[in-house]
Amino acid sequence: MSDDVDRTEVMNYVERFATMLVESGMQRMTARVFSYILIDDASSYTAAELAEGMGVSLAAISNAVRDLVTAGLIVKNRRPDTRADVYEILDDDIWGRIMLDRLPLLKRYEELALAGVETLPPGAGRDRMYQSALYFQFAAERFTEMRELWQEFRKRMPDSPPPPG
Repeated sequence: MSDDVDRTEVMNYVERFATMLVESGMQRMTARVFSYILIDDASSYTAAELAEGMGVSLAAISNAVRDLVTAGLIVKNRRPDTRADVYEILDDDIWGRIMLDRLPLLKRYEELALAGVETLPPGAGRDRMYQSALYFQFAAERFTEMRELWQEFRKRMPDSPPPPG
């Protein structure tokens, strides 16, 4: 973390960002660790480095990094200079990955909804499953378009944000 930024301000921002993730369904400590990794300048962390940087116990970090690895948001590797596991963001397009890599899930939802259309007798439930299948099909098509638009946008975006103020 940069020395020229007040640590209290930075950790308050970590908490604000984590709160948004918690409101979206992520576990509290998992959200805090992910937020910290997103905003901190280091490229990788041991669990001990995360615990020290965040001022929390190593046990709290352990469960959070396991959840983040399982979710595919971070990867676990080894640093040449240590035998400890290190964790890092999966790629430089983390939000594109998080938001746009839902196509397989949408396809599964669509298939299950269509199975309901095949299984259920005529009626409101069957009609809702048909509408659900069409929605998931529509959403998958839009996500594909959005992925293409996002990739084009990324080619045009500046390498870094403008200076503050």
